Amino acid sequence: MSRAITFSRARPLAARAEPSLIQRLKRDWVLLALMAPGLAFLVIFVYLPNLGNVIAFQAYLPFLGFSSPFVGFENFRQLFAAPAFWSAVSNTVVISAMQLILYFPVPVILALMLSGLVNNNVRRIIQSIVYLPHFISWVIIVALFQQIFGGAGLVDHFARAIGLPAPSITNSPEWFKWLMTVQVIWKEAGWGTIIYLAALLAIDADLYEAAAVDGATALRRLWHITLPGILGVTVLLLILRLGNILSAGFEQILLQRNAVGPQAGEILDTYVYFQGISAGQYAMAAAAGLIKAVVGLALILGANKLAHRLGQPGLIS
Repeated sequence: MSRAITFSRARPLAARAEPSLIQRLKRDWVLLALMAPGLAFLVIFVYLPNLGNVIAFQAYLPFLGFSSPFVGFENFRQLFAAPAFWSAVSNTVVISAMQLILYFPVPVILALMLSGLVNNNVRRIIQSIVYLPHFISWVIIVALFQQIFGGAGLVDHFARAIGLPAPSITNSPEWFKWLMTVQVIWKEAGWGTIIYLAALLAIDADLYEAAAVDGATALRRLWHITLPGILGVTVLLLILRLGNILSAGFEQILLQRNAVGPQAGEILDTYVYFQGISAGQYAMAAAAGLIKAVVGLALILGANKLAHRLGQPGLIS
């Protein structure tokens, strides 16, 4: 009888066994089919091109291809000895740091302000207005800033009309980094606001009601409920932003680099483009790109590890 009881108790466990791989593929084939184009894009345009990083260790010649002579770390040595490379790295880090510090709080503040609006129609209108610049190309945005802050722009005409010296903003190396930061804030703040608004909606409204009943002020509810509720999203976006610390916006900088010169406007991506691709030094360009990828990966892993120590899930579990 004990065997019969054991056997009867074992049957529900067997019924709850995990499905096999074939069964899961048959069950989720629709989701897999939807995922296939994105996976193919990553494989073709991201993972396969990484194999070309081998030319960073070669004296690469196009007509020899991957059969070019192997030179080890010679390309990296020449790259580190070039003052223009370190100038580009310095400009990239400074611009990225300014954008990170000054841009990052703006979407949070906008999301908190929009979430406090009672009228949903007004909220949607403002949300659409601040989100619209995200879809505008950098060519148009640079042209708009030229029309406003350029040598013949609105600010120039207004300053001359009231008898003040016309400020040179778009052509000034001193203002260049600030201009790049303002442009990024104006263009991308709406996109970040959408993400934070979604995170705010995920916070349980009962928490606010309970805190209000207990006598918590609006500031305390913000500090103890709202900010902890969006902390996970903030950490995730910060990790992703740190991974791109050496990418300050190729298209944005390329369109405005000539106005201030390479000393102030050269970043790592434009350095790779002009010194590597335009000048035909493909091995040097690959070496610079590989350095950028390694540093970005190290920053992502380091920030993710720090997030785990602070009790946040981070990007990688």
